[in-house]
Amino acid sequence: MTDTSKKTLSIQVSLNGLSFCIYDTSSNTIDVVDHLSFSKKLNPFETLEQLKSKLAVNTHFSQDFESLQIIHYNELATLVPSQLYDEANNAEYLKYNSKILKTDFIASDKLEYENIISVYVPYVNINNYIFETFGTFTYKHASTLFLDAIVALNIINQEDHLFVNLVGETMQLAVFKNNAFQLYNFFEFNSPEDFIYYVLFTCEQKQLNPESVKLYLIGDINTDDNYFTIAYRYIRHVEVIEDSKDFLIKNSF
Repeated sequence: MTDTSKKTLSIQVSLNGLSFCIYDTSSNTIDVVDHLSFSKKLNPFETLEQLKSKLAVNTHFSQDFESLQIIHYNELATLVPSQLYDEANNAEYLKYNSKILKTDFIASDKLEYENIISVYVPYVNINNYIFETFGTFTYKHASTLFLDAIVALNIINQEDHLFVNLVGETMQLAVFKNNAFQLYNFFEFNSPEDFIYYVLFTCEQKQLNPESVKLYLIGDINTDDNYFTIAYRYIRHVEVIEDSKDFLIKNSF
């Protein structure tokens, strides 16, 4: 009988798809990585039904796990310096760049990097279902995972760096200048032209020179697709992170 007491499950939830990773902490190995992409953007209730179906038909997820983590991937997030953070003002932080409702539950994560707080809206219906099904679990926002994983690469230095994570037709961007974090943003796009517009717009806003900035691509991208090709047309230094598609989900543990 397989010992599952040292295995952890991480699930990334977005309205465009789901990602799953089972990690064996005793051997420090990835057991399972799985992705489910939706044909169109769903709402949180439809996404929950997809999650229920996926968990029901896959025996990998019927194990007893040492721990379970949910990663909420959406645009409903902003970053706040911890020195200025007050939990009572969570809605105020979000309302300037996200459409939120008075009834939305707002959560926060403390990033491992630089005293930054991620303030965000998790999918509460997903959290409730996970608790009812699995019991105790932890959750965080994808912005937290994205930035912590970037810092763990140990490549940040005095040069300008732009990191882009592509998930379906969405993208996260992070800018580092002079060895310091400068910007996090989230965009939706429909074409390679939309994608490069947001990349170049970010470069313009943060005064990043396309001839010298280092662009690192993560997620649903490889050197053969149109997104890499158009990025390389406008940015001199472009690199796809190794094991890019599973990079963030593997770095969630």
